[in-house]
Amino acid sequence: MRVIIAGVGNVGFHLAKLLCQEGQDIVLIDRAADKLKQAGNSVDASTIKGTSTSYNILEEAGVANADLLIAVTSSEETNIATAIIAKHLGAKRTIARISNTEFIYQKDKLNLKHLGIDDVISPESLAAKEIKRLLKEVAVTDSFEFEKGLLQLIGVNIDEGSPLKGKSMLEVAKINPDQTFMTVAILRNNETIIPYGDTRFEQNDHAYFIAQPEGVEKLLFLSGKKKEGVRSIMILGGSRVGFHAAKVLSTRYNVKLIERNAQKCFELADQLPDAMVINGDGRNVELLEEESINEMDAFIAVTGDSETNIISCLVAKKMGVKKTIAMVENMDYIHLSQSIGVDTMINKKLIAANFIFRHIRQGEIVSIASIHGVDAEILEFEVQETSKITQQELRNLQFPKSAIIGGVIRDGKGLTTPGNFTFLPKDRVVVLAKHECIKKVEDYFI
Repeated sequence: MRVIIAGVGNVGFHLAKLLCQEGQDIVLIDRAADKLKQAGNSVDASTIKGTSTSYNILEEAGVANADLLIAVTSSEETNIATAIIAKHLGAKRTIARISNTEFIYQKDKLNLKHLGIDDVISPESLAAKEIKRLLKEVAVTDSFEFEKGLLQLIGVNIDEGSPLKGKSMLEVAKINPDQTFMTVAILRNNETIIPYGDTRFEQNDHAYFIAQPEGVEKLLFLSGKKKEGVRSIMILGGSRVGFHAAKVLSTRYNVKLIERNAQKCFELADQLPDAMVINGDGRNVELLEEESINEMDAFIAVTGDSETNIISCLVAKKMGVKKTIAMVENMDYIHLSQSIGVDTMINKKLIAANFIFRHIRQGEIVSIASIHGVDAEILEFEVQETSKITQQELRNLQFPKSAIIGGVIRDGKGLTTPGNFTFLPKDRVVVLAKHECIKKVEDYFI
């Protein structure tokens, strides 16, 4: 697949690295020579210096033969223009990064596809949706539903007193004879482990499971967690992410938003009628206490400063908040979240890059998700009549060792997959796979 990426900022560079791991034909366009040089030294890609709205530059990049053009420069206008021009020059599919969310909410009315833009993304609105997803359950660090909960991805910390501590996968299987949940990944010391029979849980592991509905409560019980919902949320920072998060959350939860800038507070109060907007410095512990932070179920820090967000979350955690989420600019911070005491760290550019990446995947992919800090993806495939995965039982398929099948949705029911499981056409198969083996996994579903 030939992919042209216009803009080698964090989003474009991360996409290029992911594509490079899969051997895709990549062309990078940027006006900054230093960014191109850095990217060229890190990924196997062609680089072109210039503006992506130039006919000559796009022609040099081979736009007529491009399967996908992704415009992720820092300029919304440049991205829109690049996508439109590229489409008219022959690019099969185009995606533009935008900041004006009206393009997202009104894209059907605007008929952007008619203009030549197949899809638009807003990192800020995607981050807000990610925050909403992460807040479904206090006891877990991550949660993702397949087919409205027929199967669910659950992330749990293995604490000192956890009943799972020290147990192997085989031992866990004995106390879970109905196989209502399955361990699919363990994050340990920033390393992603695909677990097998003799793998043991250790203290401070961050474990991920695929569970049937009846397996979720059993899993929480076995891991020493108590199921708790979210009612009250405090958001620090009236950034675009803060605004979008408050907008999507205030219709369901009690939301307080703290912002330092008084003028911005007035604007936010007008735009967020269901949220309480407070003018103040969220770094002030007395202010947090006055606003009853100890009564909050969740604290979300999305200011423009990563360190402020991290420290504020640590303060909130110390004051009794059960769930904390910090937005960080440095992607390297993502792996540190559980080890320093913040439940989850998110990076809006990383979320945007992972969202775009679904357009690269082969096979009948129904959904795709990334787990924060884990070097793997969760993919949901629909099995076809011709799919290789239907040819033998699971244990005889020679499925890649750096991937694991967590479950199947069949006839409206979520199922786990023991070694003698046989896949059928129309099955929805949930797979966790490290990046280096995703191409091999896709081959089983084509």
